[in-house]
Amino acid sequence: MAHGAIQQNIQKMLKIEIDELSGFCFGVTTAIEKAEEELAKGEPLYCLGDIVHNGKECERLKRMGLITIDHETFGKLHNAKVLLRAHGEPPETYNIARRNNLHLIDATCPVVLKLQQRIKKKWQESAHENRQIIIHGQAGHAEVLGLVGQTCGEAIVVEDPSQIEKTATDKNTYIYSQTTKSLDGYKQIIKAINDRIDKGCKIEHFDTVCRRVANRMSSIREFANSHQLIFFVCGRKSSNGKILFDECHSINPASYQIEGPQEIDLTLTDNVETIGICGATSTPKWLMEECRQTILKYKEQP
Repeated sequence: MAHGAIQQNIQKMLKIEIDELSGFCFGVTTAIEKAEEELAKGEPLYCLGDIVHNGKECERLKRMGLITIDHETFGKLHNAKVLLRAHGEPPETYNIARRNNLHLIDATCPVVLKLQQRIKKKWQESAHENRQIIIHGQAGHAEVLGLVGQTCGEAIVVEDPSQIEKTATDKNTYIYSQTTKSLDGYKQIIKAINDRIDKGCKIEHFDTVCRRVANRMSSIREFANSHQLIFFVCGRKSSNGKILFDECHSINPASYQIEGPQEIDLTLTDNVETIGICGATSTPKWLMEECRQTILKYKEQP
């Protein structure tokens, strides 16, 4: 029997579905397309930090010629072309680029860019107040560093309610969220700060969670609930991936996070009829398809 026919027969007995809503978001897609377009010109192209929090995709672009550098190396670079990824950068990065004659290919996600501008504007407008700006996010995350940079490092980063003790209770308070955080988590932060802020202090919060991420929460619940076994494919550094996987696992305990097909415990696929493969907004479709093919090949074995 031909290989294709064998796979079709297996698929009739075993349903393996790739979540159509998983995969690159608009910002990541644009950044990668810009990288591929520049690399096609055959000129050296540097990228400040991993272009996406997915090791497999970074390896693919490295083979195409993309050179990933850190901020220390960036500061020493001159007369070169550098891609800024979707996560965004603080103002100092642009200052260095001007001083060092660096040509920037700016792929900052429009949603992130708008948030940077909003935070900077609020920070400048409220400079005369006794105020604090709080960002719900992961400390050290690339996007968060760019957001904090809009306030010259003054913004306070809070990831969960247990960290709100670092915030003041006697200041006007403006709260924003990293775009890839969960909406529910953000609401918890807002409530916790509301509960402890002194009477008479102004408190404002802004809707800054990316809807592509927020809307995926409900869809990932439905997807996880519709399969016996789930393989969630994403890089370990992905903030968005952690949130989505945790939600997936809470709905379906038979959910496993993997970076790629080599991490699949294929024995888990024995005696199941439906398998779901999904991922983060930083997970390429081709990688999820490789995972699917790995399972199919295992099932072909006598």
